[in-house]
Amino acid sequence: MPAEPTTAYLATQTLTVLVPVYDEEESLPQFVVEMNKFLEQTPVKTAVLFVNDGSRDGSLAILRDICARDSRYEFISLSQNRGLSTAIKAGVDHCRTTLVGYIDSDIQTTPLDFLEFFRFFPEFDMVNGIRAKRQDTLTKKLSSKIANTVRRTLINDGIQDTGCPLKIMKVEYARRLPLFHGMHRFLGALVQLQGGKVKQIPVRHFPRFAGTAKYNLWNRAWKPLVDTFGFRWIRSRWKNYEIGEQQRGTV
Repeated sequence: MPAEPTTAYLATQTLTVLVPVYDEEESLPQFVVEMNKFLEQTPVKTAVLFVNDGSRDGSLAILRDICARDSRYEFISLSQNRGLSTAIKAGVDHCRTTLVGYIDSDIQTTPLDFLEFFRFFPEFDMVNGIRAKRQDTLTKKLSSKIANTVRRTLINDGIQDTGCPLKIMKVEYARRLPLFHGMHRFLGALVQLQGGKVKQIPVRHFPRFAGTAKYNLWNRAWKPLVDTFGFRWIRSRWKNYEIGEQQRGTV
């Protein structure tokens, strides 16, 4: 896309980066260090919204301190653990910007790669990362590969790495995301279902900074399969509409 239209478009945009957090007290201080590097370079006015998903460790106390010291950071805290899909949806419901991004707090991806995403707006409605040279365990890589292959076979959405925790989408598409178990696995497909265009680009991937992964072979293979059949049901009944004309009062 030509540089000038993109620059003009970004000058009118704002971004909220959603960061779901579940028992990540060891990673959060370093995550802020990495996020600050992005905040110093982003061409778009940006806020970071942590969504504490019922953490049982000291994550919430750390989030309170981070947000008290820097107004670019905000948080909401769910009363109990509800899972990644709910955390993302809660973040979308509470953002007040024109663009909404998503990144995990485990620092396996870098927010600096968001800078490459911006050049694909406004032509595309969502930009999704593809983790290059994944720095994961063999079990994690194998289970993710199986899940992605099964999902693509069953729904044929063309999304290569639906589990990549690095995405930006226009908020009008994010607002229409339905909340269901496993929704986070189908963000690209759900944008496409609304008639949106999805761009996929490679991003860097790193070993986990600290803590332990919250997923195993069970929830990376069997659960995604079940969720995929659920998505197929939703897709078969999905409806879009466009306003052809309107006249509204002042109330």
